[in-house]
Amino acid sequence: MAEILPIRLYGDPILKKKAQPVRDFSSLPRLAEDMLETMFEARGVGLAAPQVGLSQRLFVAALYQDEDGEEGEEAPLRTRVKEVYVMANPVITHREGSQSILEGCLSLPGLYAEGAQRDLRVRVEYQNERGEPRVLEAEGYFAVVLQHEIDHLDGILFFQRMPLPLRQRFLEEHREDLALFQRRARAFLREAGQR
Repeated sequence: MAEILPIRLYGDPILKKKAQPVRDFSSLPRLAEDMLETMFEARGVGLAAPQVGLSQRLFVAALYQDEDGEEGEEAPLRTRVKEVYVMANPVITHREGSQSILEGCLSLPGLYAEGAQRDLRVRVEYQNERGEPRVLEAEGYFAVVLQHEIDHLDGILFFQRMPLPLRQRFLEEHREDLALFQRRARAFLREAGQR
């Protein structure tokens, strides 16, 4: 049975660090399953290892069936999954075009903004959970998901990709939420240190 992992919030130092390459793939299938279950529980489309407290160049992501309006918001996301991806040591090897869409982040729950500068199409070379080399090409929304998660592996949050005026406005408009996330992140780290 997969375990739901605690998601680290804005203010946790691990979210600012560049993650280490994955070299040992022996425990990756189990970790990936836990991360996918955590992502589904949080109703996300992607989740990077630093977001669950692990400094590894690893993330999971899901491509979902299009919404048909018949299922409510509470329907299990797992029932709408078209494909899941486990990406270790991902590298973007081709970029093309540009776009900006509404983005959110499981480490900044409830906050969304448009303005992060993203590529329209990307090619990503990576290893799956068994260490086998893979290549994925994506465009549009899923290309943004991949770039967002790879940014997490480099210690970058989506609002840092916004032009400075938009970034400053985002930080100002959400100052109270961001301060709350920071307090909760510190409290979590204190509690974890006492175990």
